[in-house]
Amino acid sequence: METNTTTAALRPRHPPGPSEARPYQLVAERIRELVQQTALAPGARLPSERDLATTLAVSRPSLREALIALELGGFIEVRHGSGVYLRAAPRAAVPVPEAGPGPFELLSARRLIEPELAAMAARSATDAGIDAIMAAAAAMEGRQDDKSSCEQADRDFHLAIARATGNSALAGVLGYLWNQRGRLWHTLEQQFETEELRKATLEDHRRIVQAIATHDAAGARNAMRAHLERVTRTLSRG
Repeated sequence: METNTTTAALRPRHPPGPSEARPYQLVAERIRELVQQTALAPGARLPSERDLATTLAVSRPSLREALIALELGGFIEVRHGSGVYLRAAPRAAVPVPEAGPGPFELLSARRLIEPELAAMAARSATDAGIDAIMAAAAAMEGRQDDKSSCEQADRDFHLAIARATGNSALAGVLGYLWNQRGRLWHTLEQQFETEELRKATLEDHRRIVQAIATHDAAGARNAMRAHLERVTRTLSRG
């Protein structure tokens, strides 16, 4: 099920070019327009995410991406447990910063691709390919106290699965998607980073490894799909 939905007016018909705004930029501009219309002063608290999403008729994930973009641009401050506050009066002439694809856009693409990559890997992975997947999973488990190293091991795990398919073009596509995880992704991820969620990710990875190692294509597909859907739900929750 697609999580990142917006109104038809906000959804681009094709990938944004150099002069086109991304969906989160369009939502962010509407938030700034709403702030101007309601004459909020710097330091004022914005309506809750739920109320903003209802007022603007957009999904919570789309709204969350827009708020992060506005925070990165210095327009608002997100105080966890308190709310969203206006830092400066919005100026129409200053564009909302472009920070690459939004997190939910990337997750949508990964949900289409990675379950099939896992199934392909389960069918065709060599012993060496399976060893590389297991090594990356073990490295991630051993680096939980080092965020940077853990993120690298996570990337290595997913790319090892893609390479185990034997299809370099598909591995290249997945590598591109992972390389798009920029400031928006990391800012959103930090809001939900807990020990419980790290353990859930490790458990997801164990199920994926087990299915691939036993050449269970359907099990690998389902395990990868469940993993990515869980990540999407986590980052979408209010």
